Amino acid sequence: MSVRTPPPIPAHPDVVIDSESRVWSGRFPLDVVRFRHRRFDGALSGVRTWELWRRGRAAALLPYDPVTDSVVLIEQFRFPALAAGIDPVLVELPAGLCEDGEAPETAIRREMIEEMRMSADRLEHIGGFLLTPGGADELCELYVGRVAAPPTDADGIAWHAGEAEENEDIRVRVWPADAAIAAAMAGKMPNIVTAAGLFWLAARRDWLRDRWA
Repeated sequence: MSVRTPPPIPAHPDVVIDSESRVWSGRFPLDVVRFRHRRFDGALSGVRTWELWRRGRAAALLPYDPVTDSVVLIEQFRFPALAAGIDPVLVELPAGLCEDGEAPETAIRREMIEEMRMSADRLEHIGGFLLTPGGADELCELYVGRVAAPPTDADGIAWHAGEAEENEDIRVRVWPADAAIAAAMAGKMPNIVTAAGLFWLAARRDWLRDRWA
């Protein structure tokens, strides 16, 4: 796992930063920032103190096969999900943080190989989403990518993947698009990036299939 260098907080005409201090310098640094910002009435706020988790830019991709009308999703253990009191095995999209200077499209193509042993021959950008606006600067660029869904067993499982040196244990499963969308709509996809990708597909699937025909 590489150590990323967080960029400086951008200057903004309506924000005055009084102080910044780094209180943790692990893989994801934690800063304490004291600042004031322009209120809606035009005055400056009082000094506010914020803990800012510096995770940086990220990318995620919904792998969609327009021929079989299916999506290829991954499953893996997530310790924070356990801490939140839910099933720690989450259904997810391939995703990851951008390395220093790495474009999101490059990052997600790398992550697809590492996490799924798959690639997409076409990408469409869905949007950029701030995942934890109350505490982290992680901005995730979400894409949908055209793939050929692999053959599976009776349970829809294609194979297992993941980076051995990172102790990743990832299961790759193919879902009919209707089933995956229904699960997201029923609140059964607690990973927000996965849910957002499937909600987008529910709204734009016909447009996408025409575009990729």
